[in-house]
Amino acid sequence: MVRNEYTVLIGGQAGDGIKQAGNAIARLFNRLGYWIFVYEDYPSLIRGGHNFAVIRAAPQRIIAHKDKVDVLIALNQDTIAQHTRRLSPDSLVIFDSSAVKAQGLAVPMGEMVKSKNLPPIVRNTAALAVLGAVTGADFSIVEDVIRSATKRSVEENIAVAKEAYAQAGGEHNHLHVPVLDNPPKPLLNGNEAIALGAVKGGMRLHVAYPMTPSSPILHYLAAQADRLNITTIHPESEIAVIGIAQGAAYAGVRSMVATSGGGFALMVEHFSLAGQAEIPTVVVLGQRPGPSTGLPTYTDQADLFFALYAGHGEFPRVVVAPGDAEQAFELTAEAMNLAWKFQSPVILLSDKELGESTFSTVLDENVAAVKEPPLWDGGGEYKRYALTDDGVSPLAFPGDPRATVKSNSYEHDEMGITTEESPLVIQAREKRLRKGRAIEAEIRNREAVRTYGNPESDIVLVTWGSTKGPVVEVAENLGLKVVQPLYLQPLPVWELEKHLGTTRPPGEPAARPYEPPRKVIAVEVNSTGRLCTWLRYHGHRVDESILKYDGRPFAVDELEEKVKGVLQ
Repeated sequence: MVRNEYTVLIGGQAGDGIKQAGNAIARLFNRLGYWIFVYEDYPSLIRGGHNFAVIRAAPQRIIAHKDKVDVLIALNQDTIAQHTRRLSPDSLVIFDSSAVKAQGLAVPMGEMVKSKNLPPIVRNTAALAVLGAVTGADFSIVEDVIRSATKRSVEENIAVAKEAYAQAGGEHNHLHVPVLDNPPKPLLNGNEAIALGAVKGGMRLHVAYPMTPSSPILHYLAAQADRLNITTIHPESEIAVIGIAQGAAYAGVRSMVATSGGGFALMVEHFSLAGQAEIPTVVVLGQRPGPSTGLPTYTDQADLFFALYAGHGEFPRVVVAPGDAEQAFELTAEAMNLAWKFQSPVILLSDKELGESTFSTVLDENVAAVKEPPLWDGGGEYKRYALTDDGVSPLAFPGDPRATVKSNSYEHDEMGITTEESPLVIQAREKRLRKGRAIEAEIRNREAVRTYGNPESDIVLVTWGSTKGPVVEVAENLGLKVVQPLYLQPLPVWELEKHLGTTRPPGEPAARPYEPPRKVIAVEVNSTGRLCTWLRYHGHRVDESILKYDGRPFAVDELEEKVKGVLQ
């Protein structure tokens, strides 16, 4: 049967190499000319449990997975038990007959591997070869994928692949996957895109204490440190992480930290220090279900208000929320530039779905570049906190023999000298408030909101972050409009009011005339509608919410049914 697109699920237990198998299957379809999206699902276990990856391949760009699958590859019985519901009458089941009982294409992968004295994890190489055979891919493509994805025992893996490929040929070749005339595209997960965006924005130091789902940023940058000309540090705690990064920033080194909710909770005092001492601080906050440890290897969008209000006292901050790998690359670079231009903390909100999913990616490096902050010109006596119209003081760094550079967590005067005098306290606070207004003016000159789907639709789906993927595809299927704010603080109300209805009081008109939508539906992965609440706080109308809060993201077909239900 010829299909327009293909979804493959491979499942096993922790230790079976499901992540590597998903990556290899993605590479196979990538070489056949398809756009790729990979969703990974795994419990917080080193061994056992149930792990699976969903690989979706399509001739057009996709950034979300589907619930229904065309091919189910089972390395253990649990995969059959948990995922049979995803099958349609023409789906294909491929299974390791050494360990699994099922109906479908039986291949004794475990016996093949054991006969060659190889570890059981090599079964995923056999699975890749079987899939290659049933898609009609030439074995040379399978071999190329193995050589690019395998670091050890390459020739032994290829020998297993040849045997599995041969057993799966002939009448089983019924997927008929056509080779598309498209070159392979880079496959990046969101964490890798964040890492590369930070480097593009001038980052020279990354400091992190490993915490899912942001740990891969540290792992990736540490592995690529020499090529990227950066330094990575893994200190003893999250408190040390942000302290080191802020010390480096004080000395003029662009730095970034990455963590999750529990780690950021420990960083909050230092986060307030960034506001008071005006230290450029970029924090990647990878959301996962809480509170406390919650579901450490699953996804959520519940930390929005934590990001908006973290810290004691009043100080400006920027919060951005990319929705795919390209946006993660671009917005991380801009986060770095904004932090340094305004000497303020910036939070980039990610989550497990964005950070650990794999995307076919086409990066435009022209949209991200280092922008120099306002630097001291060397004239007169240096004042670290010099009063300016926009609240932004020129920077100088330790080592400049012309300047004494202070940094103070206490309230201070222009020189950085501690003060408790009322006029100076008011002066310093108003300086920081002016900086907040300058940040908003800057965001007004940027693309702060993106829209997708049918611009004429009077039904609007509003969403943020990684939930953009399924929402956009559903909207395109149903002829609806999508609104995605990229910046959540400052919230671009001037742009949103062109797309959403408002509840502004009489006599307080919108910035420009527009026809309000008939219905606004917020779609989020949390249980209380964080974005919906934030939009209503700013006077925007939201009529309905579609929420999911089991730690899993929306699948496209799942969300489409929910949207249809609301519309009916």
